[in-house]
Amino acid sequence: MLEIIGLREADLDVYQVFAGSGSMTFAEIREATALPHDELLSILEALTRKGLLARLPGTPKAYAPVQPDVALEAMLSRKDQELAAARLVAERLDQRFRNASVRHSGDLVEVVHGNDRIAERADQLLRKAKQEVTFVDKPPYAQPPTVLHPAERELLERGVRFRGVYDRSALELHDLPTDLEAGLVLGEEARVVARAPVKMILVDQDFGLVPLRSDLPEVRTALVIRRCALLDALGALFGLLWREGLPLRLPAAEQPGVLSVDDARLLALLTTGLPDRSIAKQLGMSYRTFQRRLRNLMTQLGAGTRFQAGLQAAARGWVALPPPDVRE
Repeated sequence: MLEIIGLREADLDVYQVFAGSGSMTFAEIREATALPHDELLSILEALTRKGLLARLPGTPKAYAPVQPDVALEAMLSRKDQELAAARLVAERLDQRFRNASVRHSGDLVEVVHGNDRIAERADQLLRKAKQEVTFVDKPPYAQPPTVLHPAERELLERGVRFRGVYDRSALELHDLPTDLEAGLVLGEEARVVARAPVKMILVDQDFGLVPLRSDLPEVRTALVIRRCALLDALGALFGLLWREGLPLRLPAAEQPGVLSVDDARLLALLTTGLPDRSIAKQLGMSYRTFQRRLRNLMTQLGAGTRFQAGLQAAARGWVALPPPDVRE
């Protein structure tokens, strides 16, 4: 694990010999490690350069350990500085390539083939995000959407905003607790539309990823689009779908005295227009159990029809209503 700061396993083995021993001569260290003379000398010199050991004056040749909290903290600090400098170089290179792409219009669109390569490219683009990721989610998928994408989890935890529009059919394919709910708990904002015309990922208005075709049963080819009028058009399309969509909010825990988690999930999915049998499947219950839970919920709301149930749930604040039509 410490190889990232230049420490090999052999270095650590030698350094740990000093634990509880204080200073040691070269002969004592060699006896404790059983390493060949030249190999041990090389390791001791490396540990001295890295600040983990101090060479003592005089003879015989002897070394004293530096406390690990001091030495390792200094090494980690240097590594942080190196990484910061590397990021600056990467940003400068990225800016040069962006500027060059304006001069070479053929570089504005990159064609990516194959599910694995598309998934890899999507991960790379997501990890470039600094402010916001917007996406439209619908089948088909390069990889099955069974868990929350690791990049989304990391970015949400860093404060990057995620807004997603889900095609209603996509809700049937995502796992409810490990994917959809996991993202919403971390701060993803989600809305649902009856039908999305195209799937896409937009990153900071700088990059976009869209499948070449949306009418095939699998994603075979995708386009990576850099900042240009086409990317602006995709951003405008996302804005329209976002304003049209109904909010999707799923509970992470039971709200005492209001609704159980299962009833709140049922109600949230019901408002998206998802078919009854699909809702039952997502909730892991039989269709008959779903019907019974729905009847009980309608009785609790004092509603004779689903329409009345929706009005009552909205009036009580049990479902999320779409905000006024404002541009975001």
